[in-house]
Amino acid sequence: MPLDPQILALREQRARDGEAPLYTLSVEQARAADLAAIRAAGGGARQLYDVADRVIPGPGGELALRVYRPRAERQLPLLLYYFGGGWTLGSIDTADILCRTLAAEAGCLVATVGYRLAPEHPFPAAVHDCHTALRWVAAHAAEIGADPGRIAVGGDSAGGNLAAAVTLLARGDAAVQLVGQLLVYPNTDQLADDASMRDNADPWLFNLHSVAWYTRHYLANPADAADPLASPLRADDLGGLPPALVITAEYDPLRDQGEAYARRLAAAGVPVELTRYPGMVHGFFAMAGVVDAATTATTQAARHLRTCFGLRQLDL
Repeated sequence: MPLDPQILALREQRARDGEAPLYTLSVEQARAADLAAIRAAGGGARQLYDVADRVIPGPGGELALRVYRPRAERQLPLLLYYFGGGWTLGSIDTADILCRTLAAEAGCLVATVGYRLAPEHPFPAAVHDCHTALRWVAAHAAEIGADPGRIAVGGDSAGGNLAAAVTLLARGDAAVQLVGQLLVYPNTDQLADDASMRDNADPWLFNLHSVAWYTRHYLANPADAADPLASPLRADDLGGLPPALVITAEYDPLRDQGEAYARRLAAAGVPVELTRYPGMVHGFFAMAGVVDAATTATTQAARHLRTCFGLRQLDL
C-alpha cells in the first residue's frame, strides 16, 4: 500500500522545512536532532509509580540504568529495553516515553541501559554493555523488585539488534532465564543486499544511506559485519531462543532482514509472531504522538510481553 497518510504528512513537512538527513550531520548534531525529533513525535509521557536512575558496573566503566515501575508491587516481571539509534545516536532519554508506555501497558518493570555508543566505542562494546546489564538485573532482581524467573529483552532498530545479540549470549546461561524477546524493525544482517534495502532511498525518510552511515560508525573493522553478535541472522543456530515478537515496517530498508530473522527463528522451533505494519516507515514505533499505528504496535508489544510473563491480558 502507499505511505500511510500520517507518515506522508510527516515526510512532506520535512521536505518543506528542508530538514537535513541525520547522516549529513556531525555525530553531535545528529544526536541532538534525534532526541528532539523523538520527543516531538512521541506523545505524552505516562505517569508511573516510580522511575529511578542508578549506576551499575560495566565492562568499560559505569553504566547508567533507569528502572520504570508501574506499581508498588514487588516481584514484577522485567523487560530490559535497549534504545535505538544505529549504535551511534540515542540514549536512555530517547527511550523514555516508550519505556513508560510499555511499563504501564505490560504491567512490568522496564529497565533501560545507557550502553556505550559508536564511533567512540565501536562494536562489540554495546553488545557487552547490554549483556552485562542483563546479567546485573538478573543477579539484583530482589534489589530492584523484579522476578528473576520472568525477564525479557527488547529494543527497536539497533536496540533490536542488540536484544537479538544478547539472547545469543544468554542462551544456555544458567544465571539468566529469558522468557521473551521484542524485536522492533531490528538490524539483523550488516551485509544485507535485499529488495527493501535497495528500494528505500527516500531522502526524507530513514533509508539505505542512513543504514550505511550508522554501520560505518559501528563497525570499525568491516570484517565484523559477519560476526553473529553484529549480524544475528548469520548465526549458525537460532534454536533455544526465547519466544519473539518481530515488528517490521513496509517502507523500511531493514524490513526484509527483520522478516528473514523471524523466519529463521521459526525454522529453529522458536515461537514467533511476525507483523509487518503497512504504510509505515522505520522509527514509527516511537511516534505515538502523531502516528496511530504506533499506539497499535505498542499495544501489540505489551500483549506479547504479558503472554511471555504469564500475566492476564488487559483491555488495552
